[in-house]
Parts: sequence; C-alpha cells; structure tokens
Amino acid sequence: MTSSGHGYPLWLRLLPALWLWFAEHVIQLRASHQHFHPHSIKIPGDITLGGLFPIHARGPHGVNCGELKKEKGIHRMEAMLYALDQVNSDPGLLPNITLGARILDTCSRDTYALEQSLTFVQALIQKDTSDIRCSNGEPPIIRKPERVVGVIGASASSVSIMVANILRLFEIPQVSYASTAPELSDNNRYDFFSRVVPPDSYQAQAMLDIVKALGWNYVSTLASEGNYGESGVEAFMQISREAGGVCIAQSVKIPREPTAGEFDKIIKRLMETSNARGVIIFANEDDIKRVLEAARRANLTGHFLFVGSDSWGAKSSPIAELEDVAEGAVTILPKRASIDGFDQYFMSRSLENNRRNIWFAEFWEDDFKCKLTRPGVKLSPDKKKCTGDERIGQDSSYEQEGKVQFVIDAVYAVAHALHNMHQNLCPSSHGVCSNMDPVEGRLLLDYIRTVNFNGSAGTSVLFNENGDAPGRYDIFQFQMTNHSHPGYHVIGQWTNNLRLNLEEMQWSGGDRSVPESVCSFPCKSGERKKMVKGVPCCWHCELCDGYQYQLDEFTCQTCPSDMRPAPNRTACRSTPIIKLEWNSPWALVPATLAMFGILATSTVVITFIRFNDTPIVRASGRELSYVLLAGIFLIYLITFLMIAEPGVVVCAFRRLLLGLGMAITYSAMLTKTNRIYRIFEQGKRSVTPPKFISPTSQLLITFVLISVQVLGVFVWFAVVPPHTIIDYEELRPPNPDLARGILKCDMSDLSIICCLAYSIVLMVTCTVYAVKSRGVPETFNEAKPIGFTMYTTCIIWLAFVPIFFGTAQSTEKMFIQTATLTVS
Repeated sequence: MTSSGHGYPLWLRLLPALWLWFAEHVIQLRASHQHFHPHSIKIPGDITLGGLFPIHARGPHGVNCGELKKEKGIHRMEAMLYALDQVNSDPGLLPNITLGARILDTCSRDTYALEQSLTFVQALIQKDTSDIRCSNGEPPIIRKPERVVGVIGASASSVSIMVANILRLFEIPQVSYASTAPELSDNNRYDFFSRVVPPDSYQAQAMLDIVKALGWNYVSTLASEGNYGESGVEAFMQISREAGGVCIAQSVKIPREPTAGEFDKIIKRLMETSNARGVIIFANEDDIKRVLEAARRANLTGHFLFVGSDSWGAKSSPIAELEDVAEGAVTILPKRASIDGFDQYFMSRSLENNRRNIWFAEFWEDDFKCKLTRPGVKLSPDKKKCTGDERIGQDSSYEQEGKVQFVIDAVYAVAHALHNMHQNLCPSSHGVCSNMDPVEGRLLLDYIRTVNFNGSAGTSVLFNENGDAPGRYDIFQFQMTNHSHPGYHVIGQWTNNLRLNLEEMQWSGGDRSVPESVCSFPCKSGERKKMVKGVPCCWHCELCDGYQYQLDEFTCQTCPSDMRPAPNRTACRSTPIIKLEWNSPWALVPATLAMFGILATSTVVITFIRFNDTPIVRASGRELSYVLLAGIFLIYLITFLMIAEPGVVVCAFRRLLLGLGMAITYSAMLTKTNRIYRIFEQGKRSVTPPKFISPTSQLLITFVLISVQVLGVFVWFAVVPPHTIIDYEELRPPNPDLARGILKCDMSDLSIICCLAYSIVLMVTCTVYAVKSRGVPETFNEAKPIGFTMYTTCIIWLAFVPIFFGTAQSTEKMFIQTATLTVS
C-alpha cells in the first residue's frame, strides 16, 4: 500500500486532487440526474453487486457508444442475471439474503467506464448538505444510493485497469470474467482486483511451452497496440528470456489506427528474418484478419506458422475466406464449457419475461432483424415489424458466448465469499446482521481470495495471492485437410504444464512433419558452433579442419600426435603404422642391385680363392683385397638390414654395419694408396724401401683404422641403446586420412651422417693419395683405377648428401632416403 515519497499510502496522497475531481462531477451530477444515474439495470436486494459489461461497442469519434454487442455484451450480462437468479434460489447459499445488482454499460471504452463506475462509489462519498434547505425551510430528504459491495467486471483489460484504480480507493473488491492483462497481477497497484480467468502471463507460458515442444527457437511476435496485446507479448518475451532457449527475431506492434499498407509493411518486416517462421500473435480479431490478408497478398501462404492467443482462440471470423493462410495455426483458449442451464435460460427470454434488461429490446431488434413499434415513431419500410413471438435459437442463430462460464463463476465467487463471511460474522442471524452492515471491503476481499468451490463447468474456482485464477487452457490447431470436418481441432491442454499430441498435428497441405522455425540449423558432425554475439539462438558452423576433432558443440581440439580425427571428426582414431615393405619399389630396386652386387662380389671372391697363388692375385695384394671384398660385401648386405622390419637386433646391426662396411672398404683402399704413394716417394729419395709395406703391416694398419669405427659404434651403444620408435611427424600431410606412423630405428638423419662421417674422412684421404699417386709408372696400374674409383665415389656421395637431406619434408621421405642410402 505504501510507495515512494514519505511513506504515506498512495490513496492518501491522491485524495486532495481526487476530491477536487469528484467535486466537479458532483456539481454536474446534481444538475443532471440522468447523468448521475446512467442507463443501468437495477435489481433490488439485501446486498448489491456492481456489474460492468461492454453492452455496446466503442462509438465513432465524439460518440461514446456504438452498435450493440450481442455476444460479448448481452450474453455476458445475461449470464450475471442468470447467476444471481441461481444464487438467490439456492437455499444452501446465502439463505435469507437476496443478492441485487447495479449493471452498467462500459461501451468498450475505458474513460467512459470510469465515468459510469462513479455510480458504485457515490454511496461512499460524504456530502455536506448542511446549507441545503427546501422552499418550506425543512431539511431536504436525500435518497441514499445503494451501496455496492463488489463489482463483477470489466471485460477489456484497459477498462478493468481504469476502473480498478478508482475502486481500490474505496476498497470495493472487483472480480473480472475476461481481463487477462499480466499488469493486473500486480497486487501492489491492483490489490482489490481478482479474476476468474488466468492472466496472459500463464497464456504466454503456455505459448512458450508450445514453441519449445515444436522444437522452435527463433520466433517473431506481433501485438495489437494496447494493454492486451503489448502486455501479452511483453510477458512472452520476459518468460522466454528467463527460460532461455527461444530468441525473438522481430517484435512488431500493430498501431491502433493502422494506415493504408501498414499490414503489408508488417509482413515485409517479418520476412527480414525469414527463418523465424513462427509468429506469436496477441492481436484483436480485425488485426488478425488483416495480417492474414497481407500474407496472402505477399504470396506467403503456408510460410508463417501462427501461434495465437485467446483473442484468436477458436473463432471463425478472423480466418473467414483466409483458411489456406491460417492452416496450421495453433491457438489457445482458457478451458471452458458450455453451460446448459444458461442456454435454456437465455433461449426462453422474451420481451415479456425479460423487462429487467433495459437493452433487451435493442438486442431483440438486432437478433431478429426487425423493428419494434414505438408511439410516435414511424416504422421504416425496409424493416419488418417485430411480433414478439420470435424465439431465440429458432428464429435466429444462437451459440453461447465463450466467457459466459466465467461470468457465472465470478458471481458465485463473490456469493461464496459473502456466504463464508456471513457464517463467521453473523452465525446466528438469518439475514444481514449489523456486523455486515455495511460490508467491509477489505474483509470481503480476504474472503474472496480464500474461496474454493466447483464452478459452473465442474472445475475448481480459486485465486492465488495476486487474485489470479489457475491457468487451464485448451490448445487448438486449425486444420483443413485429412478431416471430414475442417476447422479447429483440440490437440492438447495446458494446466501448469503442457500436454501436446504432436502426432495429431498437421500443417499446410496436410504435412505431418513439424516445420522448422530456427535461426540456425544444427551443425553437422565435425562442425563447431560459432555463436552470433547477442543472439544465443544463432550461430555459424565451422568445420574442425586439419587434425582437429569436435570436442563439444563449441570447441575443436587437436588430436594427440599418435592419432588422427575420425571421418566424422567427432573423435580421434589411431594413426596406421607402416614400414618399408619388401614388395615396395623403394625396396625392390635397391634389393635387386644389392643382389647383383653380392653376386658380383662373391664371384670375385671365389675367383680370388681359386687363383689365390697366381702371380696376378699375389701382385694385387691378396690380404688387403680380401679385406676390401669383405667391406664391399657388407656394404651390399646392409641394404637388406635397411629394408628389414625394425627391431632391437636389426637396429643394432644397422648401427654397426652401416658404417663398418664402408670403413673396412676405405681403410683397405687408403692403406693401398698410402703404400703406393710411400713406395714411389721413398724411391725418389733412396733405394731403401719404406717401412710397414709388408702384408702383415698393411693388415695391421687397416684393422687399426677399422677399429676406430667399431669403437665409436660401441660408445654409441653405451650412450643410447638401440631401440625402435614410431615416427608420427614424418608422414603427417595436410590431409589426415593420409597420415601414417613410421616404425623405424632410433637413428636420426644426423646420427646416420655421423655414422658415415669417419668413412667419408677415410674416403677423402684416400682420394688425396689417389691424386698424388696418379703419376706412377704403368707397371703399377692399380693406382689409376683406384683414383677413378675415388673420384666417382666422391661425386656419388656429394650427390647423396643433398638428396638425403633435401627430402626431409617429402611424404616419401623414409622410402627415398632408404633407397638413396642403399643405392649410394
């Protein structure tokens, strides 16, 4: 009750201005008794209830009231009269107490309704009559207006809001049968307002649940300007923000007075986010119809998927002749039932038995399209005369208006509250006792908020702390095909949670699959979501490329070094392991050459052995020749070790023999060239032969040179024992499907060159001696072939080094290097 300022109640701070406003009206009311007692229905009773109904539509500019509203006005108002009759005839409810009524017409206009509702508060306004005297000097006799204890109504939310502001100042409880604006749930501002219909916040929750059940996450909203439309959409947007998972693409408002082409602009704007096919619509019937017409003009029949509020409900008027555009529309309505007793009551009404309804004659003329004769008024020739014998439902179409049930429940809610109040305050009294005269408004409000009874439709009527009724909705879909009865079909219910029969739904053209209304479609496997900033339902899909896989929906992560992504990139798989196979061309060519080399070497060895004691063999130096041939044999043999599957033994022999064969060969060659060089150099200076030229000395020198290589290899064994590794980096091309792990010995390119380095030193030294020995006499003709051999060998090894290291980035590195090494 208190607000900002100085802590005074709002009504206390508003009273001075309010009294001035009332004073002006009281003066006017005194001048015009008719204005103070507007056209209204007065039903006498011990306790009087107020009633506010839109008997007439809003009038054109400058006129308060327009044409009669038969269903929303007369049907609902008659429902209140019917409910009063039922309560007054019920001996178990308010026994010996009669409920009366003062029923007013709001003309569907909030300002006019506020003016009319002054009737309800006039009994509470204390008037100073001390200065008023009759002509004979006697004090005046002023008729005391009836005191209204509660008000049933109003219909439109804008009217209820306006009226609630005045009724709360005078503590008059108000129970609405149709106002659903979420704003009215504010118990601080509208503390005397209650309603038997659920607020639009429940409706908005139901609509959000429907959207989620259909799998939509990107929708637009469309609202008629005013309390109902704007509050409904605002409630939907707020709930969707809190719940998450649904984004609003566009939020479009329909002006109160739309200009020409306004609805075409609205459709064009909605198409700016064409993926948002779902449209949440809180709009009046006329606006709904014009939206559907504009969609048809834009050739978008079947594109938009409407989810309509209770203003659309199951009405045929908004979709008349637009059924193809409306097909598939999902709408909701508060769960309700047709009250058979009211049908019997209303269809039995006639001009004779319903004189208490001052607007019934006007309804009669409108319903039967006839004219009643009045004294002094000529009958129009184009209108037939009413006989009074016409019957509702027989001579005119009749269908019970949807909110009749709620009007009856509203009356019964107040009646039950008064009954409970009477039992507590007047336990032994048969009528209204002094404790209830007058009825205290705030106490009655407490009783209203605690009622709980079965209403006219058999469902319980109760209120929460804000005066709201529980949310109970039927969910409809407008279906055209595959039905013997095209129209609205119940596809589910909502009572605090959704029960939706998706299998009973069908869409444009009879399609059974639920159409999509999403900002972004799900990413494919192996793609991550890159969110659009500020729009949690929109994203771009990015492929996890290279050696990445999809860790979760937002993250790509690189596979471990020994793995590569699966084809769908949702996980990693082991990288295949390969080795040089015997049937590979990279192995066959060197192996073939090695076989020929071994064959040739073996042939020479056999020949040497066979002719071991011949002069030519003895002259060539048998001992060093055998060492040389052994080294050549090992060089050819290493080819098969390089091709063989790596293992600890194979790796050990590779290390040992790779450099050893060359070391033996070049050590023997170096010893030979050095011997020749020393002999002829010594011969130039003296006739004494040089030292260490005997076969034994030559072998000893050779083995000393060889032992350096062997010693180096064994030191290597001690520092790094031979073992195998799987190299995943060597064959890791951009396309991970081609990635392979290579099983090989733990010998790097550098270690291989180091292993061969000593042999290369021997080779270079040998070449130097070969050059120096090139001028020896023809009788020592082995010097020149040795020189030729060393020159070609240097060229081969000079070519080998760039080939070996130049292929380091090639995908065929292992095969090329092995082949070039063995062939060289």
